[in-house]
Amino acid sequence: MTDQGLNKQSLKPVIKCSIGFSLRSMLTAFVMVTGLASQVAAQEFPSKPIRIFVPAPPGGGSDTNARMVASHMAKTLGQPVIVENRPGASGIIADMAVVQAKPDGYSVLYEIFSYAVNPSMRAMPFDAAKDLQPVSQVLNMTNILVVPSAAPYQTLQEFLTYARAHPGELTYASYGNGGTAHLAGEMLARDAGIKWLHVPYKGGTPAVADLLAGQVSAYFANPISGLPHIQSGRLRALAITSQKRMDALPNVPTFIESGLRDFEVLEWNGMFVPAQTPTAIVQKLNGAIVQALASPEIRGRMTSVGIEPVGNTPSEFGAFVNAEILRWAQLIKTNNIKAD
Repeated sequence: MTDQGLNKQSLKPVIKCSIGFSLRSMLTAFVMVTGLASQVAAQEFPSKPIRIFVPAPPGGGSDTNARMVASHMAKTLGQPVIVENRPGASGIIADMAVVQAKPDGYSVLYEIFSYAVNPSMRAMPFDAAKDLQPVSQVLNMTNILVVPSAAPYQTLQEFLTYARAHPGELTYASYGNGGTAHLAGEMLARDAGIKWLHVPYKGGTPAVADLLAGQVSAYFANPISGLPHIQSGRLRALAITSQKRMDALPNVPTFIESGLRDFEVLEWNGMFVPAQTPTAIVQKLNGAIVQALASPEIRGRMTSVGIEPVGNTPSEFGAFVNAEILRWAQLIKTNNIKAD
């Protein structure tokens, strides 16, 4: 073999080694630069207004609560926090606005109970487990099984006894398929062994109006819609869907106390961001939310109307949402519940 041949052969490993080393170095440098850029972005965050997308029209409960928290977050973060209402498609319009947004913390989703139900009832254009990440749960609201004050039953047990003796006669209102009022009614049918008819309305206001008029037999009301009529004596509260009694209704038992083990329905709200949002930014948003919910002003306003402020870590909220998705998927399958 010639000297020239030897030189070519001996150079091949060196060239390969040099190329490999160069690629590794470039990759390492890229990762370091990307990581540094993320850290800098997180340190500077926020440097402009933040938008919170709410899947409901202005004036409703979720919109009111979102604006209350957003106002306090703005003080903590030093930038305006603007609420944008994107109602429609059971929350999916608002969801997609955030799924498709840049993962920089400036687009936040304020979601409600339907977020955990949609994957089991509708064809979803995104993956709730992969495309969004939790920031913090904001609140819980129990539901109250209410009946007109003229109804013949005084307790939950009397109501269930009547329902079992008259299958298909009683009706219950809801503000639409897949909402808490609907699924609470389906859960009661399953767990208590009763048959009753679901009557969906286009919102809670007309549902309560027909209940007051005696057009439907019962309704799972949240505290905002139910408490005023209970306190005025126009509606009678039979049981509540949380694990413990409400301070505003200390004499009304829970379903669990009344013998329906594991009967719990919580109408929750919480915030999410796009999946690739840097952890440091998520933590800043989380801190602002938790601080807002710990403020005496917001806690006082919420608890006065029967709302429980939460404020937890992203991992705690994520575990809660995953459990909600699983439990409602089981009920939807068992009861063959449809979106329409």
